[in-house]
Amino acid sequence: MPALKYSKRNITAASLGTEELAHLEMVSTIVHQLTKNLSMEEIEESGFANYYVDHTIGIWPMAAGGIPFNSCEFQSKGDAITDLFEDMAAEQKARTTYDNILRLVHDSDVCDPIRFLRAREIVHFQRFGEANREDCSKSKHKNH
Repeated sequence: MPALKYSKRNITAASLGTEELAHLEMVSTIVHQLTKNLSMEEIEESGFANYYVDHTIGIWPMAAGGIPFNSCEFQSKGDAITDLFEDMAAEQKARTTYDNILRLVHDSDVCDPIRFLRAREIVHFQRFGEANREDCSKSKHKNH
């Protein structure tokens, strides 16, 4: 079965998922590079000890507050317009997270890829907005 397209822009669940997983891979790589050589003292001093007990220095996606990632984070209603608004909100939340990282971190080896990811979130938001305007316009013309 072909992937459902949101619009003529070829925004599919498969293409979106692939790019978003690539973002996760990049962030996970940064975290791995920053933590791979930590000493036990550094782990304890940084507040990483509880995480270390469960995951050593393996990458386990979770919110900064310690809440593990789970599939409940995904929202879908099956309505193109509703789902596009959800996608747009997700892009803005990711952009804000990257903005917050950039306020806290000053290492160019971290900031440069985070800036790239932030720029991608802005582009995604714009593309979803364009697709949403097209879908709304189509719905409006259908109902009249």
